Amino acid sequence: MSVLIKNGRIITAVDDYMADVFIEDEIISVIGKSLDMEADKVIDAKGRLVMPGGVDPHTHLDMPFGGAVSADDFESGTKAAAHGGTTTIIDFAIQTKGKSTKEALDTWHEKAEGKTAIDYGFHMILTDMEEKRIHEMKDLANEGITSYKLFMAYPGVLYVDDGTIYRAMRKAGEDGTVICMHAENGIVIDEIVKEALKKGLTEPKYHSLTRPTRMEAEGVHRAICIAEVADVPVYIVHLSSADALQEVVLARDRGVHAFAETCPQYLFLDYTAYEKEGFEGAKYVMTPALRHKDNQEALWRGLSFGDLQSISTDHCPFCFKEQKELGINDFSKIPNGAPGVENRMSLVYNGGVVAGRISLNKFVELTSTAAAKTFGIFPKREPLL
Repeated sequence: MSVLIKNGRIITAVDDYMADVFIEDEIISVIGKSLDMEADKVIDAKGRLVMPGGVDPHTHLDMPFGGAVSADDFESGTKAAAHGGTTTIIDFAIQTKGKSTKEALDTWHEKAEGKTAIDYGFHMILTDMEEKRIHEMKDLANEGITSYKLFMAYPGVLYVDDGTIYRAMRKAGEDGTVICMHAENGIVIDEIVKEALKKGLTEPKYHSLTRPTRMEAEGVHRAICIAEVADVPVYIVHLSSADALQEVVLARDRGVHAFAETCPQYLFLDYTAYEKEGFEGAKYVMTPALRHKDNQEALWRGLSFGDLQSISTDHCPFCFKEQKELGINDFSKIPNGAPGVENRMSLVYNGGVVAGRISLNKFVELTSTAAAKTFGIFPKREPLL
C-alpha cells in the first residue's frame, strides 16, 4: 500500500520545512515539493505537523512482578501506543536467575509474536551474570540486543551486586552495547521500608516516603562511577529527581558518557497524589516514586539543556482492583507500575511545546530521535529483532 501526504509542515529533531511525503510498503521513499505520484491513499496535511512516530524505549508488557502480571499484553499495549502516536517500543526480556538469557529472549518473543500493532524490540534484564556465562552477552548482541538493564533495587528479585554490574558493564563495553541502570540503593531502601512497617505505617504514601531522593542520587552516582571505570556508556532509566539529575550533570561535565531518561509522571505528577483519600494513592505507586513538585523544574531544565536525553514511559500498568489491592494493608506489597504509553506524546506536546518549555524540534528529539540513536535504530527504523 502507498500513501502520499501532501502540504504538511515536516518537523524532525533538526528540520522544519514544508514538503510532501510518499510512503511505499510502510517505508518513506520520497520527501519533496509538489509530489504527484499515484498513491492508494492521499492525505491533505495542510495546516498540520508531520513528525516521526514516537519511540518509547521503556515499556513492560505482560511482565510478572509483585505477585501480579502487568495488565497490558503486547496486543493491548502496542495498540494503545499506536493510538497515542508511538510506533516503536523497546520492552524488556527478563532473565530468570540461574538460567540463560537466550531462554529469556525466547520467552519474550513468544509473548509478543503475532500480537503487536507496531515495531518492537527488547532490552535484556540481567539478574545474574557469572563469568562462565558472560559470552551470552555477545550472543545476544549478535541477535540484535543492543542494551541490557541492571537493577540496584528490589533485593532478592531483580537486584544485582556491584561486582555483577561491573562484569556486565565491561563486557557491554567490549561488545559496543549499552547498559541501562535502575539506579536506587535498594539495600538501604529495604531497611527503611522495614522500619516503617514495624511502626505500622502501611498506607500507600509510605511507598514514596521510604524511597528518599538521596538514595536515587547515590545509585546514579555509583552506577556512573562503575561505568566510568568499566569504560562503557551508561543510560539511567526513569530518572525522577533533582538530586539524581545533579549526579548526571556533574558526570557529563567531566566528559563521562552518561545519559538519562525521565518520564511524564515525574514531569506532571507529584507526591500529593499519594495523599488521596483511602487507598486511592495506590494507583500512583511506581518506582521511583513520585517526588515533591519542586523537582519538576529541574527535570524540565535537564531536558532543555540536554542532560536528559529522552522521555520514556516505564509503562507497566496494574489494575486497581485485585492487583494494586494486594497491598491494601502493606504498601510494600502494592505492585509497582503505572500506564503511560498512550498518553506520552500528547502530554509532552501540551506540557512541553504548548507551554513554551521546549521547541517542536526538541519534542521530536525527546520522544523519538534520541532513543532511536541510543538504541541502534537511527536513521532507519525497522523491527529491532
